[in-house]
Amino acid sequence: MHHTPDAYQDIRDAVRALCAEFPDEYHRKVDEQRAYPEAFVDALTKAGWMAALIPQAYGGSGLSMAEASVIMEEINRSGGNSGACHGQMYVMNAIVRSGTEAQKDRYLPRIAAGELRIQAMGVTEPTTGSDTTKLKTQAVKKDGRWVINGQKVWISRVQHSDMMILLARTTPLAEVQKKSDGLSCFLIDLKQAEGKGLTVRPIPNMVNHETNELFFDNLEIPEENLLGVEGKGFKTILDGLNAERTLIAAECIGDGYWFVDRATKYASERVVFNRKIGQNQGVQFPIAESYIEIEAANLMRWRACELIDAHKPCGAEANMAKYLAAKASWEAANACLQTHGGFGFANEYDVERKFRETRLYQVAPISTNMILSYVAEHVLGLPRSY
Repeated sequence: MHHTPDAYQDIRDAVRALCAEFPDEYHRKVDEQRAYPEAFVDALTKAGWMAALIPQAYGGSGLSMAEASVIMEEINRSGGNSGACHGQMYVMNAIVRSGTEAQKDRYLPRIAAGELRIQAMGVTEPTTGSDTTKLKTQAVKKDGRWVINGQKVWISRVQHSDMMILLARTTPLAEVQKKSDGLSCFLIDLKQAEGKGLTVRPIPNMVNHETNELFFDNLEIPEENLLGVEGKGFKTILDGLNAERTLIAAECIGDGYWFVDRATKYASERVVFNRKIGQNQGVQFPIAESYIEIEAANLMRWRACELIDAHKPCGAEANMAKYLAAKASWEAANACLQTHGGFGFANEYDVERKFRETRLYQVAPISTNMILSYVAEHVLGLPRSY
């Protein structure tokens, strides 16, 4: 498929070249074994792509959100799955934006060098889900340390991270003026915590996406592990979440182009009833429609990146980019599977794997209904529904 080169062609070419060393068979095998793409993530880290958003002063590349989003897009566009590593990009953003000088000096150079992985973010809980302000995990200050108790669920990449950012309540809900106040962010050293107050229970699931339930039982962490201002952790985490939504929009766009490419190629080669199936409008139209929707979602993704890079409010745009891109990639996945017919179900075509992977983004990291509620309330001024 012909794509006009853009301002980021150098990044695209370099990431594509790296991804080419990890062909479809590699990703298929990792999926089959429900393994972690260790070699692939290491190669991305060594090449410096995982440190894209870390400022140059700390050994990163100091790239923009737009550039970082191109890296994620290309990984998915090449048949890979950024879900294994995208956490590093946006979780780390919270340290860059909210960390103290001491925290930045201590962690960022090591993350940039690939010595430290910080891919996990502990927000969601079993009983509260998207209702973040009602989370029950508590952190209490005691003798110059924080003591943490509670439970988290759907916390990804814990087993492949050294550090995690945790959101916990430090002031009871009943005692705060605004329900989003009284939450604080903490840096957790996972290797030290596990077995000493932290229990990790893996959750097998539909996509090969390592995710877990976490149990905190009097886990003690040093006082200096507070990230950002005490009681203002919701704001700290939001910097990570808007970056996450925008990067995932880019991943969905990468998936979308992958599906359109594969469907187009197959439809141009497959002959049934003495004609190429791609000649039939019934086969052409869903592919063309998918392409149009992906191109449109792409424009919203650039808009969200532009606002994040300008440090301007971007909640609506980040949410809308994620909504449009996830919807476009899922529709492209359906069209691609349908174009392949029975072959779409065969593992060796990779369509079924990517089909499962892209379906996740209707649900995570924020479900479609939450985005619609956000736009209704914050953009259109409709009465709050919950």
